[in-house]
Amino acid sequence: MEVYDVIVIGGGQSGLAVGYYLRRSGVKFIILDKEVGSGGSWQHHWNSLRLFSPAQWSSLPGILMKGGSDYYPTRDEAVSYLGEYESKYNLPIKRPVEIVSVSKSNEGFRLDTSAGIFLTKTVVSATGSFYTPFIPAIPGLEKFKGLNIHSSAYSSPEQVAGKRVAIVGEGNSGAQILAEVSKAAQTIWVTQKEPRFLPDHIDGRYLFDAATQMYEAQKSGKEFKPPSLGDIVMVDSVKDARTRNVLQSAGSIEYITENSIVLSSGYVELIDAIIFCTGFKYSLDHLLPLGVVIEGGKIETTGTRAKQIDGLWLVGYGNWTGFASATLIGVSRSAKTTVDEIGKYISSVKESQPS
Repeated sequence: MEVYDVIVIGGGQSGLAVGYYLRRSGVKFIILDKEVGSGGSWQHHWNSLRLFSPAQWSSLPGILMKGGSDYYPTRDEAVSYLGEYESKYNLPIKRPVEIVSVSKSNEGFRLDTSAGIFLTKTVVSATGSFYTPFIPAIPGLEKFKGLNIHSSAYSSPEQVAGKRVAIVGEGNSGAQILAEVSKAAQTIWVTQKEPRFLPDHIDGRYLFDAATQMYEAQKSGKEFKPPSLGDIVMVDSVKDARTRNVLQSAGSIEYITENSIVLSSGYVELIDAIIFCTGFKYSLDHLLPLGVVIEGGKIETTGTRAKQIDGLWLVGYGNWTGFASATLIGVSRSAKTTVDEIGKYISSVKESQPS
């Protein structure tokens, strides 16, 4: 059976960034992606989503996304960009391939998939978190008879037009979905803590710069405390919601009934639908057979390299695998470092083998 030097699991932005550097390294690799088409999880986000970084700060290595320094690309533009990216570099992507499990083998790793068995010396997991949406365990939720969806299943306000809708979550997705749903439905914003808004002039480019400063400071052994500016980026739709006085949190949920939410203040609100904008867990179930997934759903790493098992790297899961690595522009640094380490690892394995 064919043995690869590297198999990348996931063909979204992180997998493509790793592929960009692998194609220049001379190793034999393939990218396995569960999606039918290109674009990763971007193709499943809600229709009106816009990136909160301008195009120039939303690009993978090698090709700038069109739009320049003041244009905020749409979801569809991000999907098209990723499709053009993999085509330009002719990246070896096989899809759709569902990864059932990853286990150790004599060659390094064995991947059991919907397309058969794959063998490889090293694995890069780049599956992100979109496919494991998180909904908190709120008392009474199972009794609710209305529409109950996660933001990953939300597409447009038409899904809830004319209804009484609770938007749950104080992050960017909660604010952006609240902003547009409030134009088509009666809304209440429910948050565990008080929402924190960034100044109007702060967007993804500034957040990436702050992450870069932290990265450089840690490399040189210096301390760096990033500015505590807030959480929610004031994109145009959220600014509009502010002018309509929509961005007011009603507080947190105490429990849910068949047709209402009861807030911690004791206030009862009748509702027809709940949209949970409560984030995601890391999509790492395929690595469970390796026995390295710890509490919290993470894997212990040094940078992107797994500590407990040789030959495994994780790219694009957030700051624990590289500063700003869950962003289009931020993942490049993690991807390059990962491919450099893989090259050294494969060379060391070859040198240790008997001639």
